Amino acid sequence: MASEQKPRARQSARDMILSLAVLLVIIGATVWLTRGCQFSPNGPTIDPSSLPTVDANRELSGAARRVDFPVRAPAVPAGWRSNSSNTVPIGTGADATTAVRVGWITSGGNYLRLSQSKAAADALVVMEAGGGISPDTKGTVDVADTKWTKYPGRGTELSWVTSLAGTQVLITGNGTPDEFQTLAQATQTAQPLPTT
Repeated sequence: MASEQKPRARQSARDMILSLAVLLVIIGATVWLTRGCQFSPNGPTIDPSSLPTVDANRELSGAARRVDFPVRAPAVPAGWRSNSSNTVPIGTGADATTAVRVGWITSGGNYLRLSQSKAAADALVVMEAGGGISPDTKGTVDVADTKWTKYPGRGTELSWVTSLAGTQVLITGNGTPDEFQTLAQATQTAQPLPTT
């Protein structure tokens, strides 16, 4: 007498569940052995020492020789680390120019970026804030007798803009008001870098 065979559908479902259980055990063991993941209930954490570092003064000095407007290298606090630098185009046609940008991670773990350009302030704000200029600014702030205009930035960030000797200067990021003030004052007091 032939043995009764179970329906094929029941075998397939049981085999799939067993295969899935074996895979989960293998994946769990791999993650545990390599420490490839960790539980972080307060959101992701970033190890500041793993972030890239650039020499802001060297990058700004190099940019000063390539662009046709004065570039400043602010002396930021010792706990700040420069982690990005680039030069980006702004505008088109006769109004085309560039912006020289450097970003810092502050000692408080926040990010601030300084952009310098001969572009109109509106064009610089649009490029950095990622959209149109709000008809209403967020007001102004006075830093050592220099007036900075505040605009909304990306997300919850702010952008501060002023003009120093014909160069538009913009600070943006998620820094605290004190960190914005520190970078603004350092930029204002820095002398334009040599162009040769």
